[in-house]
Amino acid sequence: MLLISFSRTVFFYFFLLITLRILGKRGVGSLGPLDLVVTIIMAEAAAIPIEDPQRPLMLGVIPIVTLVILEIALSRISFSNRRIREFISGRPSVVVRDGRLVHGEMRRLRFSVAELMEQLRVRGYPNLMDVEMAILECDGELSVLPKSQHRAVTPSDLGLETSYEGPTHTLVIDGEIDYGALEAIGLDEQWLRRQLAERGFRDISKVLLALIHSSGQLFVQGCDDDSGG
Repeated sequence: MLLISFSRTVFFYFFLLITLRILGKRGVGSLGPLDLVVTIIMAEAAAIPIEDPQRPLMLGVIPIVTLVILEIALSRISFSNRRIREFISGRPSVVVRDGRLVHGEMRRLRFSVAELMEQLRVRGYPNLMDVEMAILECDGELSVLPKSQHRAVTPSDLGLETSYEGPTHTLVIDGEIDYGALEAIGLDEQWLRRQLAERGFRDISKVLLALIHSSGQLFVQGCDDDSGG
């Protein structure tokens, strides 16, 4: 009995993992109402045959597969129909405009002033009057647009020209080479090993992290190091 429960738990772990990968890579914080409902129901469906080994395995598999099909179908429909999309996922709502609360919209959303002020503080805007606009997104995240005089100064504001900075590529993580990153920047494993050897890392398994900037600067940190170079 214990072995059956164990094997079913392992099965549904990987089955749900694959299912969620099919539905898309999103964190719990970014799940919309429909996604959250589907995730909860799938978890409940998987729990039934795990808790009761007498029940057939398909009792959990069939509901999960059905939910995946429904989720994909509704996602496709909502993608092409704005009204359905807004009904399922909601729409962004402006809760602050020109430094003033949009109280009617906040009341409709049941979004309290205390909650709003907390989220503004977390984003570095303790003063409501510094905010040009704040939008509560469909996933519950708060987007904040500060007033122009309170935005961080950028090189373009000062009329300064800057050189292009491309993305930083991760070449090694926890002793494992990212061959896709090497290929993307036109380098190979031999080059990487040579660079690491010059920095005293002949064994890649001893490398905690290796990054390369678009300028060509290489950052390497060993598993036993507290600083990189």
